[in-house]
Amino acid sequence: MTSDAEEYYSDRDSFYGIENEEDDDCSWPSSSLPSIQVITKESLLAAQREVLHRVMDLLTLREQHARALLIHHRWDVDRLLAVLVEKGRDQLFAEAGVSLLEHKDLAPIQLSSSVTCNICIEDVSADAVTTMDCGHCFCNDCWTEHFIVKINDGQSRRIRCMAHKCNAVCDEAIIRNLVSAKHPNIAERFDRYLLESYIEDNNKVKWCPSVPHCGNAIRIEGDAYCEVECTCGLQFCFSCSAEAHSPCSCLMWELWTKKCRDESETVNWITVNTKPCPKCHKPVEKNGGCNLVSCICGQPFCWLCGGATGRDHTWSSITGHSCGRYIEDTAKKAERAKRDLYRYMHYHNRYKAHTDSLKLESKLKETIQDKISIAESNESGIKDYSWLTNGLYRLFRSRRVLSYSYPFAFYMFGDDLFKDEMTPGEMELKQHLFEDQQQQLEANVEKLSKFIEAPFDVISGDTINEIRMQVINLSMITDNLCKKMYECIENDLLGSLQRTIHNIAPYKSKGVERASELSVCSDSDQSTRSMNPCNANWDSRANGASDSGLPYLDDESSSLDESGCSTRKRAKKEALGDALLHLNLPAEVVDRS
Repeated sequence: MTSDAEEYYSDRDSFYGIENEEDDDCSWPSSSLPSIQVITKESLLAAQREVLHRVMDLLTLREQHARALLIHHRWDVDRLLAVLVEKGRDQLFAEAGVSLLEHKDLAPIQLSSSVTCNICIEDVSADAVTTMDCGHCFCNDCWTEHFIVKINDGQSRRIRCMAHKCNAVCDEAIIRNLVSAKHPNIAERFDRYLLESYIEDNNKVKWCPSVPHCGNAIRIEGDAYCEVECTCGLQFCFSCSAEAHSPCSCLMWELWTKKCRDESETVNWITVNTKPCPKCHKPVEKNGGCNLVSCICGQPFCWLCGGATGRDHTWSSITGHSCGRYIEDTAKKAERAKRDLYRYMHYHNRYKAHTDSLKLESKLKETIQDKISIAESNESGIKDYSWLTNGLYRLFRSRRVLSYSYPFAFYMFGDDLFKDEMTPGEMELKQHLFEDQQQQLEANVEKLSKFIEAPFDVISGDTINEIRMQVINLSMITDNLCKKMYECIENDLLGSLQRTIHNIAPYKSKGVERASELSVCSDSDQSTRSMNPCNANWDSRANGASDSGLPYLDDESSSLDESGCSTRKRAKKEALGDALLHLNLPAEVVDRS
């Protein structure tokens, strides 16, 4: 094997602060944009506008109408277009509460006349009422109170008309103007809600679950069942936002973490090793050979049957008491609890052992770098030690797969999830198939760990060459074994299920994909940035803010050229002069018509 094979891995990994590898035979999807992107506070508005302008271009809509359609369809443009083709334009708008009727199409109200508001039943002047696109007209005070209540209740993303059985979504600009006149802070919160909707209501965007919160969100383009890495270094499952847990499915991992966290196994131990006192019902553990035991409350009872007795007894019997009865249900219950406990301990001990080994091995990076420096200074004849760091990264990934394979096996071959999916014979056969692959992987991972931890800084060059070949070969072997294990899981185990569906993140030789930052223009207009009253509040999301935790950000365009800057924003800038588009501007300003 030539030295070119050593470039199978790069010098980057993502586990415990180590960057991802590069793998020639496992390439990412070939697209012009990365499949996973990080949305920061600088790029959130650009990401939202990218989708908004796409719908605005396709359907010739104003921004507020495009936003209402996208929120209704959870920011899924493909789903929106599918409904358009299937049901037509009118039905698409009706289901989303979008009305294209404008004020100019309504019968004008005489300025000298008064109007009766049907909400408060008060006569108000014509200039103190507002008519929505749906045609319903009420006084400004009632509209304002309605908007404030909805915003405070966290329903500002789709505030509907007050009229009975009216499904129309109210105009964003009208909401903003009426609310800001009395409560500017609530109007700012309304803007943050609209911006926040791109993450909260989007199936392809999720917050990074880091603690403390890094303020980033992750957007994916492909399958939601994947593992991603934020730029803050945290790796997590995009589907359930828990730590990366493949090859366990999300349900398996949820059940496993709960089982490890709660006291269910303590209860099992108590069931197996203690019996309740017939008087105070506290669990009592037997610490002697005699079958007459005494609780701390003073009550003596028979250990065999649990019945209360007197204190007089011999080694063979208790005075006045005889219990030769066999209680089948109680015996079966205790035996089942004991068996379940031993089975859980088997899988948990091995999961914990490999997890602990992974944590210890993650500390080898600095140690190995020191050893490499010493070996190079010893003039051993070997100048390239990339095979060692590559082998270390492969060890991390293989150890991680191995550790999570035990919770998977616990549920795959247990009675909790798939008892009715397979016959006992089928389950036994599949368990043996899986465990054979698991044991092969475990044996080779331990060999790889042994060679990587060898003291090659004090041994001869010939021995180092032998270690080098072992590390390279074992790295390739463990990678192939991981691939085969995943193929077995996806095809032979989970793929054969009929009644339930369990999806897992696919195995990738290069590890969890690191998200790249969404490109935005760095020369954004500073005057526009100064218009934003909420930039300073972005970190409130990280500090525990819930609905109002997002600020309103500067406008960044969605349509990006090769440099990553917006072509649309330049066009809008030419049309509006130096004033860039901003969500706080009235809707009429951004009317594409």
